[in-house]
Amino acid sequence: MARLLVGISLVVVFAFAILRPAFTIGEWEQGIILQFGQWQRTLRDPGLYFKIPFMHQLIRFDKRVLTTDARPAEYLTLDKKRVLIDHVSRWRIEHPLEFYRSVRNPQQARTRLDAIISARLRQEIAKHNFLDVIREERENIMQTVTHDTIETSKSFGIEVRDVRIKRLDLPTEVQASVFARMRAERERIAKRYRAEGDEQAREIRAKAEREREIILATAYETSEKLKGEGDAGATQIYGDAFGQDEEFYAFTRRLQTYEKILSNGTTLVLPANSELLNYLQSPGSDYNQENEIPAVQENTADNGGPLAESAAAQDAREG
Repeated sequence: MARLLVGISLVVVFAFAILRPAFTIGEWEQGIILQFGQWQRTLRDPGLYFKIPFMHQLIRFDKRVLTTDARPAEYLTLDKKRVLIDHVSRWRIEHPLEFYRSVRNPQQARTRLDAIISARLRQEIAKHNFLDVIREERENIMQTVTHDTIETSKSFGIEVRDVRIKRLDLPTEVQASVFARMRAERERIAKRYRAEGDEQAREIRAKAEREREIILATAYETSEKLKGEGDAGATQIYGDAFGQDEEFYAFTRRLQTYEKILSNGTTLVLPANSELLNYLQSPGSDYNQENEIPAVQENTADNGGPLAESAAAQDAREG
């Protein structure tokens, strides 16, 4: 009897392990139970559940938000420009039974979603020009595509959260011509900026040149005025000094002349009675004896006084 109980227990454990009538649903999962292909119930909450072996079939679905990253495809804009767009969508399985009946599995769901989004995107891009697609209208286009995709995908038991353009580019064969036009446009703008800069530079240089000429003319006028005033002042000073002591002034000027014209090895050819040599003659030289002393003696003989001698000496010096 004991052996029979042990055998029955082993058979039950073995059957339980093979057939697995008990199963669990995780927090990230949901599922449906089918009986001979017919729906029996939907499992949304996590926990432990049981099924009848050979009669019930468990099909699991992901409850998390899924992502579909489509392959890049070419689209034609209103102005006949080709663009290469790669879109991405985020969605989740809202109704497992409808999802199973319509698309069966996530792979088929991604294929259907890609087709729906591509068709709506193609229609919207064909309504706008190329510049509008890449600038102002891009957000509006994606809002329209997202709204239509949400409404269409409800029949699949899918809730679409968002549809976005992941990458928008030009086809490879079009990029070269577009880049060439962009380069030509930038070069044209650069030439215009350079021409404007050259014109402004010429104006600045001309203005600076005019200001330079004005400054130089004003400075020259001021310098000439100051020079004239200086010359007038010097002449006045020389005149005042000459008027105070003519003999000393003549002597000073004669010494300045000697300093300028006489140096080592200088030879001057002058007449013996040249006034330039007056201050180089010694008091007892022949020149003084012949010119000044006789005059003094003659004046002394005529007048007979020291005053006459002094006057004759002064006349000789002035002569």
